Amino acid sequence: MENLNKAIENHYLKEDLFEDIIGRLEEQGVDLDKVQRVHISDVDEFHVRGAIVSKELASSINMKGLHVLDVGCGLGGPCRMLADEYDCISTGIDLSNEYIRTATKLSKLVKLDDKTSFIKGDAVNLPFEDNTFDVVWTQHVQMNIPDKNKFYSEIKRVLKKNGHLLYYDIFKKGDIEVTYPMPWASNSSQSFLFSLENKNQILSNLGFSKVQTENQTKKGVDFFETLVAKLKEVGPPKMGLNVLMGETTKQKLVNLMNHLKEEKLVLQSGTYKY
Repeated sequence: MENLNKAIENHYLKEDLFEDIIGRLEEQGVDLDKVQRVHISDVDEFHVRGAIVSKELASSINMKGLHVLDVGCGLGGPCRMLADEYDCISTGIDLSNEYIRTATKLSKLVKLDDKTSFIKGDAVNLPFEDNTFDVVWTQHVQMNIPDKNKFYSEIKRVLKKNGHLLYYDIFKKGDIEVTYPMPWASNSSQSFLFSLENKNQILSNLGFSKVQTENQTKKGVDFFETLVAKLKEVGPPKMGLNVLMGETTKQKLVNLMNHLKEEKLVLQSGTYKY
């Protein structure tokens, strides 16, 4: 597991990420004393449809003032959104040391470090007491985790009774062959896709009850088609997912878009109550 975790961390690794983002803000003429979330939202929400889908997810329950854990928080965009717009106390955990360092510095940059905190750690070994959080939030994370039972069991353990799991994730349909690289994996050894049916069964066995789910696949395809057309027309944006994925950005996005269009993969958001 340690070797797998290291391989996954290396897949996401981008050295000096915070400094790169600062340089790009300066190139765009943004006053570093007045940086707002909108200035970094195209890079700090590393999932299909970005900040828009996070706001949709947040609207699924009354989030006001809740204590939230974001498992696989990346650069912390959702944590900052929840802190800023819903007065949440947001904690993020991620396997990547560079993501955690950058998330912490970005929160300080936009003056939300009093309501957000970020910890390097493992999603299947959460370093928190039982019954700690009102909400556990996770987006595009479980694809890197082989032990799904442990992943969702840990989420259950740290949730308070009557707490909610909010997720937005990618699932496979049937026994499909996946073309890599993908945004979450350079090759199949880092990828552990599973089906909606398996997810539903695990959550049911753990005592979660479904509040709502939404098939997000078409919205995801529309998002990618617009994005890829823009990449062809004007090239990589100054601030976007290319900052995180580098030279392989287009190949990863096209691979994912094609799998979604062919219905080999499914995007789903959901709300479950424990």
